[in-house]
Amino acid sequence: MRRLPLLCLALLLAIPAVRAEEGGPADLLPSLGSIQRLEPRFDGLVPKDAVIEVLASGFEWAEGPVWVKGEGAVLFSDIPRNRVNRWKQGEGLSTYLEPAGFTGPGAYGNERGSNGLTLDRQGNLVSCEHGDRRVSRLTPGGGKRTVADNYKGKRFNSPNDVAVHSSGAIYFTDPPYGLPKGFDDERRELDFCGVYRVTPDGTVTLLCDTMTRPNGIGFSPDEKRLYVAQSDPQAPIWKVFNVQADGTLDAGKTFFDGTKLFKERKKGLPDGLKVDTLGNVFATGPGGVLVIAADGTHLGTILTGQATANCGFGDDGKTLYMTADSHLCRIKLSTTGPLPGP
Repeated sequence: MRRLPLLCLALLLAIPAVRAEEGGPADLLPSLGSIQRLEPRFDGLVPKDAVIEVLASGFEWAEGPVWVKGEGAVLFSDIPRNRVNRWKQGEGLSTYLEPAGFTGPGAYGNERGSNGLTLDRQGNLVSCEHGDRRVSRLTPGGGKRTVADNYKGKRFNSPNDVAVHSSGAIYFTDPPYGLPKGFDDERRELDFCGVYRVTPDGTVTLLCDTMTRPNGIGFSPDEKRLYVAQSDPQAPIWKVFNVQADGTLDAGKTFFDGTKLFKERKKGLPDGLKVDTLGNVFATGPGGVLVIAADGTHLGTILTGQATANCGFGDDGKTLYMTADSHLCRIKLSTTGPLPGP
């Protein structure tokens, strides 16, 4: 999802002389935000001395962080710049993939790059591509393969975020944020925003067409539930669906309603999310990253103070990487999240 314009961004952070992306010592990393603790359970998930470290800055709109175990690095999208960046401790920042989401000639709006990223069961990078309107897989020998780019012959709007099931099936959301004119773009071929599944044999199934702006997506640890964020300012909610034996979804219900937080004018809307091994949902939304227990209780918030797009577990599973507007951040956790890939 695209963030609202921010004024005087330079005033938000005081960046020290040795910058994180230059491989500076950990004790010189700048930090931002604060931690809001609402329930005692939160203390078992986020240490009391935890800080939000800024690893790199200067992106137009950072999204989709994914940890790559084999490289010991995090990849993330910069959507407007049509680029996937790579950050590694001690090495700093580099360009990993460019172009990342649009390969056509000429201009294509301001949201043409890749958005959500993950790894498939073989460790290949899976991307939601706005400009090329597809879900793709980066192949080991070089180049990409299209996972899916249409439903019943009609092109997707702009695939947004993605989660991989243990069966190898890929679940993803498809709002129209990547189209140059969004909902009103004449290029739209589908009159709804869907949640889809692609099986390993390439079969595309529409799972839900009732969410107005489906966005972040993630499974519970036992894969019996699927969480989907809705980045609609008129209904900023997270839904939860029961996953049926055949991989389809039931009608779902509201898991958490973020309307009150949004009305408090906290920056951001429901966006990307991840679920730890205990079933707690780390969901980017108004204020930063909300931590919501499996029973729907809001335990606390990692308050970045930025419109925060997405998050992902990395390192040994006890680090949460976050893309917060123009920043790549991280915070150390006490809980553990599953790492993507094999």
